Amino acid sequence: MSRYFLEIAYKGTDYSGFQSQENAVTIQSEVEKAIAVLQREPVSLTGSSRTDAGVHALQNYFHFDFDGTLHPQFVYKLNAILPRDIVLHKLIAKGAEAHCRFDAVSREYKYFIYRSKDPFLQDRAYYFPYHIDLERMQAAACILKEYEDFTSFSKRNTQVKTFKCRLELSEWVEEGPCLVYRVKGNRFLRGMVRALTATMLKVGRGKINLDEFRSIIEARDCTKASFAVPPHGLFLIRVNYPVGYFDQ
Repeated sequence: MSRYFLEIAYKGTDYSGFQSQENAVTIQSEVEKAIAVLQREPVSLTGSSRTDAGVHALQNYFHFDFDGTLHPQFVYKLNAILPRDIVLHKLIAKGAEAHCRFDAVSREYKYFIYRSKDPFLQDRAYYFPYHIDLERMQAAACILKEYEDFTSFSKRNTQVKTFKCRLELSEWVEEGPCLVYRVKGNRFLRGMVRALTATMLKVGRGKINLDEFRSIIEARDCTKASFAVPPHGLFLIRVNYPVGYFDQ
C-alpha cells in the first residue's frame, strides 16, 4: 500500500467547507469523486487543515493510500475532471508513516479587507468602508502573540481537546488595495482567524480599547469575541512541514 499527498488550491465560495459532510458539496467530496472517476475505485482522503464554508486556500493537502498503479498523467487528468474552482498542483509519493495533518508544523492565513468599492474583490475580500486606527489594530495583533489559550476565539460545539495555539506571526499589512491580517501558528481553532480579525476591527473602530481586548482573550469565553466577518475574505495561504520533508 502506497501513500500519496495531494497539494491543492481552491476557491471556496460554492462549497460547504473542506471536509466531507452528509448531503453537502465539499472540497473533499469533489476530490474523492474525481479520483474515483479517474482510477475507477474509491479512495478515502485525510485532510491537513480544515477550512469553513466559503473560505479559500492557496495551498492545502490531502493524503490517501492506494494499492495499485496510479494513472501516469494523474495530475493532468484529475484537473480535467475537477471543477474549475479546485486545482491539483502536485502528487507526492510519501512513506506509509507520513501524515499530512500531524506532520505539519504550522499554517499561515491571511484575511483580506478592502475599503474602497471594487467589484473585482467582492468575493475574495471583505468590504469595510469605515475609518479604522491601524496603529491600535497592530498593537492588538502583537498582544495576541503573548497568549496561548484562544478559547474566546473558537466557535462553540468544537471537539478539540485543547484551545492552546502558538502564534509566531500576527500582524496587519497593506497589500495593494487591501488591508491584510497575516497570522501563522502551529494550529488554529474553528473560526479562530475570523474571530481574531473581527475583534481587532472593533479595536480599530474604537468600540473597545486594548485593555478590553486583553480581557476578551483572558475571559476564555467565546461570547465575548466578535465573529462578524464573512468567510470569503479568508485564505489559507500555506501549510508548512519540516525542512526537507518533501525531499525524502
